[in-house]
Amino acid sequence: MYSNRKTVPPSPLRRLPLAVAVAMVMCAPQAWAQDAAQDGEKKDARTLDTITVTAQKREENLQKVPISLQVLGNTQLEQQNISDFDDYAKLIPSLTYGTAGGGVFSGPGFVQVYMRGVASGGDGNHSGSQPSAGMYLDDQPITTIQGALDIHMYDIERVEALAGPQGTLYGASSQSGTVRIITRKPDPEAFSAGYSVEANGIDGGGFGHVLEGFVNIPVSDRAAVRLVGWQKHDAGYVDNIRGTRTYPTSGITDDNADVAEDDYNTADTMGLRGALRFNLNENWTITPQLIAQKQKAYGSAGIDPNTGNPAMGYDVASGDMAVKHFYPESSDDRWHQAALTVEGKIGNFDLTYVFSQLKRDVDSESDYSDYGFWYDTLAGYGAYFCGDIDLDTFTCDPSTFVSPAQYIQATDGYKRTSHELRVSSPQENRLRMVAGLFWQQQSHDIFQRYKVDGLSSDIQVNGWDDTIWLTAQQRKDRDEAVFGELSFDITDAVTVSGGMRWFKANNSLKGFFGYGDGFSGSTGVSQCFSDEEFHGAPCTNLDKRVSERDSLGKVNVTWQIDDTKMVYATWSEGYRPGGINRRGTLPPYTSDFLTNYELGWKTTWGNAFVFNGALFRADWEDFQFSYLGQNGLTEIRNANSAQVDGLELDLSWAASYNLQISGGFAWYDAKLTRNYCGWIRPDGEPETVCPPGTLNPNGDPVDGPQAASGTRLPITPRFKGALNARYTWDLAGGEAYWQASASHVGNRRVDLREAETALLGTLGAYTTADVSVGWSKDSWSIDLFLKNAFDERAEMSRFAQCAALTCGNQPYTVIAQPRTFGIRFSQSF
Repeated sequence: MYSNRKTVPPSPLRRLPLAVAVAMVMCAPQAWAQDAAQDGEKKDARTLDTITVTAQKREENLQKVPISLQVLGNTQLEQQNISDFDDYAKLIPSLTYGTAGGGVFSGPGFVQVYMRGVASGGDGNHSGSQPSAGMYLDDQPITTIQGALDIHMYDIERVEALAGPQGTLYGASSQSGTVRIITRKPDPEAFSAGYSVEANGIDGGGFGHVLEGFVNIPVSDRAAVRLVGWQKHDAGYVDNIRGTRTYPTSGITDDNADVAEDDYNTADTMGLRGALRFNLNENWTITPQLIAQKQKAYGSAGIDPNTGNPAMGYDVASGDMAVKHFYPESSDDRWHQAALTVEGKIGNFDLTYVFSQLKRDVDSESDYSDYGFWYDTLAGYGAYFCGDIDLDTFTCDPSTFVSPAQYIQATDGYKRTSHELRVSSPQENRLRMVAGLFWQQQSHDIFQRYKVDGLSSDIQVNGWDDTIWLTAQQRKDRDEAVFGELSFDITDAVTVSGGMRWFKANNSLKGFFGYGDGFSGSTGVSQCFSDEEFHGAPCTNLDKRVSERDSLGKVNVTWQIDDTKMVYATWSEGYRPGGINRRGTLPPYTSDFLTNYELGWKTTWGNAFVFNGALFRADWEDFQFSYLGQNGLTEIRNANSAQVDGLELDLSWAASYNLQISGGFAWYDAKLTRNYCGWIRPDGEPETVCPPGTLNPNGDPVDGPQAASGTRLPITPRFKGALNARYTWDLAGGEAYWQASASHVGNRRVDLREAETALLGTLGAYTTADVSVGWSKDSWSIDLFLKNAFDERAEMSRFAQCAALTCGNQPYTVIAQPRTFGIRFSQSF
C-alpha cells in the first residue's frame, strides 16, 4: 500500500551505507601504513598468471590469440563480487547493453547485448531483430529471439568477451562479437564444496539477500557430478506513488490506490545448474548438463523523470525514483536448458559434438495506460471507448464512456535447439584446421492481449472480452551452416589464417494480429484468409516467410615478435539474419552485414605488465533498425549504412606483491554514412535521397532525412573505461584486502532519428565506484562491499510505451541500482 515515507526524515539505518562508505575509504591509508611497517619483510615480486581460453574453439594462451579478447577469470569474478550481467558488463569496455522483458514489461530477465558500437537502438523490442552480439554458456548459445539469458554468476571459471565479427566460427548473431560464460566442470579427482551467504541493503530502498552453494562429488576415478544452486531476493528501490489521471475526452479519472507501493520493483530468483562428467577412457569424455531458473519480478525498472514536478501531476515529496502506474506489473519467467558435450579423438584429430535445447516461458502483465492517455489527449482516442457504440457512425453514447486506459496480459514461449559437430587438427602442426557443421531452430510463440475494462462487445476482438487488440503468432528462425578455419605457419614467427562460413537462414511468421470485426483496415479480422487459430485467435491473417543463402570470410596475419609480444591484422565479416515484420503489411527486412578491418597487439613486459590493444574500422551495410511504429508495434527496416571507428586498450599490472591494477578502455566513433529516410524504394533498397518537399511512398510530404549522414549511432558512448585496484596484506594469520573500482560511461543517444531524439533526449555520462574490504583465513572469508558508493543516478536506458512522437513526453529512464551496502560470508571445503 501507499505510504508517505519520503516526507519524513530518513532513519539512521538508511544513513548506514554512506557511513560505511566513508569508513571503507578511510581503511586505505591504514593499509598502506601496514605495508610500510612491514618494510623489512621482503617478498618476491608477484607475476601475472597465464590465462587459458577457448575463444577459437581450442585451448590457447590468451596472449597468443590474435583477436581483441577480454577475460574475467574466476578469481576476478569472485573478488569483484560479480553476480549477474550488469556486474561484469561495466568491466568490459566493448560491451554496452539494455534491459527489457517479455511484452512491454520492463523488469529484469532479458539482456540486450551490444558490442563495439554496433547498435541502432531498439533491437530488443518484442520479437524484433535477432541480437547483433551472441552469448554462450560454455559451447551452447543462450541468445533467444528476445534477448540473452541473464546467467547467475556463481561457480564460473571465466567470462570471455570476443570483439567481433565472430561470424566464421560463431555465425548468426555474433556480428559484433560474442560473450562466452565458461562454467567450472565436474572433477573426478577430489571432493569439493562451498557456499556463500550475502545480505544487502539499498540506500532509500529495501533489503535483499543471496544464498548460493556448490558441491563436486567424485562418483569414481573417471566420473563426477557438480551441482550449483542459488536463491536470491533483489530489493526494490522504485516507488509506484499514489495518484490520479483524468482522460480529457470523457473526463473519467483513474486512481491507482490499489497498486501504489514503495520499493515495488523486486525480484525473487532461484536456480540450479548440474553437470555430469564421464571420462570413458583417456580419449573420450561425455558431459551432460542442465541449468534451470525461475524468476518472479514485479514493478518497473524505469523511473519517470517528471517525479517531483507538480506541473506533471506529482507531489514535490515523491522523490527522484518513482512512477505513477495504474495496473499491476509483473513477470513470471521460467526456463531450462539441457546440453550434451562429447569430446574425443579420432586418430590425432580432436572431435567435439555439442547439443543444446532451451525452453523458456514468460507470463507478464504490464501497465499500458500511457498509450491510452496520450492518444486520447492528442487524438481524442477516448471517444471510441464505451460500453455502447454505434458502428454505423462509430460514435459512443457518452453515458457509457469507459476509461481508455490499457493494460497487457502476455505469454511468450521460446524454444531453441542447436547441434554443432566440429573437428580440429593437432595444434602443434604447422598446418592446422578447425571445421564443423551447425544447425539450429528457434521459435517464439507470441500472445499479447491489450485490454480495456468495460469495452463494448461490438469492438472487442471476436471471442475475447475487453480486448481491443490481440497478437497471437508463431515465429520460427532456422539456421544451417558449414564452417572452417585454416592456419599455416609461414615461419616460426609469422602465421596466416583464413576462414569461411556458408549459411542458409529461414524465417517465418504466422498467426493473427489486430482488431475485431468492428474495425476495418489493414489488420484484424477484416484481413483474415484462414480459419486456422493460434492461441484461440479468431483466425489467421498473417503467413509469410523468407529464405536466404550467403557466405562469410575471415583473413588474419599474425607476427609473433618474441615469446611475449605479437601484432596481428584481420579482415573479417559477420551477419544477422533477416525476417518478417509482426505488422504483416510491411515488407520483410533483409540480412545486414558487418565488415571489419583491425590491427591489434598483445604484449607482456617482465611477466608483471600486460598491455593489449586493437584499432579497427567496421562498415555496417543495410543495418536493421527496429522502432515502435503505428499502434505501438515493432517495425524493422533496413537503414542504409554506418561506420564504426574504434580503439580498445586492456592492461594488467602487478605493481608489487601486494598491489594489482587492471583496466580496460574503449573509444568509438559510430555514425551513419548515408541518410536514413525511413522508407524502401521499389527495388528493395533503402532510400537515401529525401530532400524537403518530396513525397514518401504513402504520399506524405517529407521534411528531410529522419537521420542525416554523420548522425551518431545510439546506445554506445564515445568513451567507456573501467579501472580496478586491489591491495592485500597479512593480518592476524590470514589475508586482508581493500579494493576499489571505477567505471565511466559517456553520454549516449537514445534513438537514431532526430525528431525522437529531440523528445527522448540523451542519456547522460556517469561514473560509478565500488569499494570493498575483507579478510580470509584458511577455508573461509568475509567481505564488506559498497556498490555505486557515491549513489550516482546512472542512466542505463530510456523507453516509452508508444512511439516517441506520440508518447515522447512520457519517457522512462532505467537507472543503475542506487548505493548498495552488503556483507558476504563464504566458505569452501
